[in-house]
Amino acid sequence: MQGRLSAWLAKHGLVHRSLGFDYQGIETLQIKPGDWHSIAVILYVYGYNYLRSQCAYDVAPGGLLASVYHLTRIAYGIDQPEEVCIKVFAPRWNPRIPSVFWVWKSADFQERESYDMLGIFYDNHPRLKRILMPESWIGWPLRKDYIAPNFYEIQDAH
Repeated sequence: MQGRLSAWLAKHGLVHRSLGFDYQGIETLQIKPGDWHSIAVILYVYGYNYLRSQCAYDVAPGGLLASVYHLTRIAYGIDQPEEVCIKVFAPRWNPRIPSVFWVWKSADFQERESYDMLGIFYDNHPRLKRILMPESWIGWPLRKDYIAPNFYEIQDAH
């Protein structure tokens, strides 16, 4: 079943794939990494002016990595804001997705966390560096094929 936003994107010739609706009735769309930045700008102009959250996950061991964006259309006089979920999949051997920092500034720390935990590189992000793990950390801890080191350094433990 195609949702309202999916129909609007198709009408304007914007490439995407409808993934249906979640349990709350929020439309979910898949966008290719190469199309994501231009569609993000279009969605912002269309009224999706609030990035509620951005997260990422490892789809399967050895499989794709996904970056997920929850966007909300906030306007005066609307009782129920319109929401959409965007999923952008990238191959784990070269997980590059355009950053939307310049569209929604709130993507800053969220994209950095996705980089830090899963190794997704967000092109054109102004400060893409680790945010939770030490800079010297090797690997991406939330990938399903991550092998945890067999040592842990406990500093100042009492």
